[in-house]
Amino acid sequence: MNPEIKNIIEDLKEKFDPEILNITEKNDKRVTVDIPGKAIINISQYLYHDRHFRFIIASALETKKGFEIYYHFSFDRTGLIMNLHVILPAEKPEIESLTGSFEGANWIEREMHEILGINFLNHPNLEKLISQGNWAEGVYPYRKKPLS
Repeated sequence: MNPEIKNIIEDLKEKFDPEILNITEKNDKRVTVDIPGKAIINISQYLYHDRHFRFIIASALETKKGFEIYYHFSFDRTGLIMNLHVILPAEKPEIESLTGSFEGANWIEREMHEILGINFLNHPNLEKLISQGNWAEGVYPYRKKPLS
């Protein structure tokens, strides 16, 4: 492993233990860090302010575990992509919004809310982005099963 990447990972473990649930090195340019949803703000701000990572985008999917969100960050100097991975419960998928830290999170959080029904707490505007008039309120077309 690249020494700089190793240093970043060790620092994360030291600063955020026990919020670091698992770290998986996919290859020498991609690392996934599993964290609880409640830690997303502190860890993402640390990556941005202290380690100079750039927020790229987030992606979400519904699995047997619940709703999984991957927040993708880039350390441009080395080409490292670090994914912060959270799992939200299927019954109440909600997490703090990153829009207060990263304006770029605005649209992707709106999209994830609209198609999967994930609630982003303190998001400034969770209005529909792509489907106005295409499906009924409370219908989330990418969910495997409808809300009960």
